[in-house]
Amino acid sequence: MSKNVELVFVPSFGVTHIIPTVELAKRLVKRDERFSITFLIIPEPSGLIPQAYIDSVTNSVNHIRFTILERADVPPPGFETGIPFISLYIKNHLPHVKKAITNLISDSNNSGSVRLVVDMFATTMIDVANELSIPSYLYFTSCAASLGVLLHLPTLDSEIEDELLEYSSELNLPSYINPVPTLALPDIMLSKKSDGYKWYLHHGSRFRDTKGIIVNSVTELEPHAVHAFNHVFSGIPPVYLVGPSLDLEAKKHPESTRAHYDQIMRWLDDQPKSSVIFLCFGSRGTLSVPQVKEIAIGLERSGQRFLWSLRSPPKTNFEKPSDYSNPEEVLPDGFLQRMEGRGLVCGWAPQVEILAHKATGGFVSHCGWNSILESLWFDVPILTWSLDAEQKLNGFELVKDLGLAVEVKDERDDLVVAEVIERGVRSIIMEDGDGGGGGGGEVRRKVKEMSKKCREAVMEGGSSWFTLGCLVEDLINIQ
Repeated sequence: MSKNVELVFVPSFGVTHIIPTVELAKRLVKRDERFSITFLIIPEPSGLIPQAYIDSVTNSVNHIRFTILERADVPPPGFETGIPFISLYIKNHLPHVKKAITNLISDSNNSGSVRLVVDMFATTMIDVANELSIPSYLYFTSCAASLGVLLHLPTLDSEIEDELLEYSSELNLPSYINPVPTLALPDIMLSKKSDGYKWYLHHGSRFRDTKGIIVNSVTELEPHAVHAFNHVFSGIPPVYLVGPSLDLEAKKHPESTRAHYDQIMRWLDDQPKSSVIFLCFGSRGTLSVPQVKEIAIGLERSGQRFLWSLRSPPKTNFEKPSDYSNPEEVLPDGFLQRMEGRGLVCGWAPQVEILAHKATGGFVSHCGWNSILESLWFDVPILTWSLDAEQKLNGFELVKDLGLAVEVKDERDDLVVAEVIERGVRSIIMEDGDGGGGGGGEVRRKVKEMSKKCREAVMEGGSSWFTLGCLVEDLINIQ
């Protein structure tokens, strides 16, 4: 007998969490028509929601609908940024989430058909599932190795009395092949007294209270972490690697960016294959003026073609970076004139379309997990430039454990000098990797192999396709 199942997703606010979660939902409803999916969308603290994206999904995909929650209070002063702010702000929406799910259960007249899927920073919502007697799952939108860090954190906390920063220069973590420098951990994990550490510890502990953990990664990409989940960790729920879940369809960009988009794509069309290094530091990544100047000098000395998404820091915590009205004010004198024809400095950039373009040959990235998966999908080698949060762990895994990237900025760098940038850019763009000993040729070969494996994983019979099928059966049949 067919059993219809209602999945309720509670992603973290912001498109970097919402989009990969919706992409997973698309694959679930495509795989099994018994699923209906409701997204409970938490507005950003400013009140903004990605309405254009929501509308495009609503108009193109059956069985997925969105409920925009009423905005709850923002955390008090002292919680302005980072994981403490995100976690507490999401927690403040708990009554709204409970009310929305209660209404869904009432409409369906059957709580036994509802399952809750929460974001990695929304573990407080597991309490709602427990109160309403519905199963809860976790969707971890970063890599499997960093999931292992949070699962292992309660053990570290009990074993190490001192601050992590003072304990050792390196940690042996089950989900990583090589010892991990403590400075590669998110900064707020290094002090047990910090609110960030306490929230990470809370989330890592609550992951075990779910029926399963879904990860936006690929078994062939992170086999060591998969082995750790199956053979090293104890008392954890099943872990499903079902990625990559990416939004790769042709984007409908706002009309306000159309001329900008056309300029970038026309410029790329005129460049030779795999000749351009793309620099982009995420939707919230910005750099200091001294660092901008060092990058410019390094790019100029490298002699390589480049496309640089250069953003101005936000003026308040709730704002996002913006385009410079006059980028010359932060660049070396005459830089734009000297680089005309060889390089293009822009503001906002259509990252997916740039990575997919035949002219793109390398990617200087902040190592957000979505950006890493997109770069691997399109067979573009990465130069790691981690800025914040788990990005340093992502970069460490790519370079040290997997050999899939070249390191430019390591965890100790406050300022990356022009010489390092010049050497890194040359090594990743030049096919034979002789641009300065960076090993770019070997990295390019490994990235090409991994790109093929990532694409095969989501095809019928692939590892992620098979694991998604196991998840589907578990979601439908769980008691």
